[in-house]
Amino acid sequence: MFDLSRGRSGTEPTINDVAAAAGVSIRTVSRVLNNSPKVNDETRTRIKEAIASLGFRPSARARGLATGRSYLIGAIHNDRNALVIDTIQRGIVAEASARGYELVVHPTPTGNDGSVEDVLDFVHRSRVDGVIVMPPVSGVAGMGQALAEAKVPAVALSAVAIPDFSSILLSDERASAAEVARHFIAHGHRRIALINGPLSVVSAAERRAGFVAALAEAGLDPAGEAEGDYDFDSGFAAAEKLLALDPRPTAIFAANDIMAAALLKAAAARSIAVPAELSVVGFDGSAIARMLAPALTTVARPLGDMAVQATRRLIDLIEGGDDRSDLAAVLRLVEGGSSGAVPAEG
Repeated sequence: MFDLSRGRSGTEPTINDVAAAAGVSIRTVSRVLNNSPKVNDETRTRIKEAIASLGFRPSARARGLATGRSYLIGAIHNDRNALVIDTIQRGIVAEASARGYELVVHPTPTGNDGSVEDVLDFVHRSRVDGVIVMPPVSGVAGMGQALAEAKVPAVALSAVAIPDFSSILLSDERASAAEVARHFIAHGHRRIALINGPLSVVSAAERRAGFVAALAEAGLDPAGEAEGDYDFDSGFAAAEKLLALDPRPTAIFAANDIMAAALLKAAAARSIAVPAELSVVGFDGSAIARMLAPALTTVARPLGDMAVQATRRLIDLIEGGDDRSDLAAVLRLVEGGSSGAVPAEG
């Protein structure tokens, strides 16, 4: 009698075992595994039930030979923020694994230092079926065009529309930064400063533009600006510069949570109470926002959901889908304990 829990040889079940259990040919099983439409619903269901009962896992090599794919997708980035990268990678893996794909992560330089060439070399060397390109790499001039010319399906994450990518997941960071400015203004603040990210990067430029425009709508100019590099040390140096101003700002927007954490440390070193004497808002909604004391008010990007959306779209494109419409992420301001009303003397 055939034991559905094991293969005929008592080892790992094979495609032959699935075919025998479902009473179909190996070719029909292969068609189901490769999502071919040439199988009726009743047979497809029977085969899937046999696969589940047997615990059969198709060989990636065999699938690749049958379809001409590697069943690998690439994630390309140049982000030193481990909290952001970890969340995005987990989202990609969750969706990719469910669809039978594996993830290959590739950090790359940006700017005029060979980023496009490096990415193309990675694609050809790894034989990935497609790539998810994260900012700031997605904003490198010519990146989308190069991938399109190489016929590599590519989904970009970006704060602005970019030409040539197969599909784009947009996050309106300009509007979200404007919401931060309005949050400060609604709490009575008028001396409002900001710590920018590196302004050569699209996300940092977009966040600054939205923030400054919202201040201008209220008849305000920034009380001070300093530029960081999205890391802790540069954020701390920028915070020291702004906290030394006279008069000191009563509210400061840091363009990511890591720099906001540095700002809180710099304020504590000067015995400046948050939020009683200084309101602080960050950006990203990363795990660190909940770890700080007080908890950080921040613009939360749904990074995990964004990764799932981008991965789903990429695999659809790899498998012949033709929906190339822009995707969108919903960002929201999450209030913690680091922002509040303007000080009485402010």
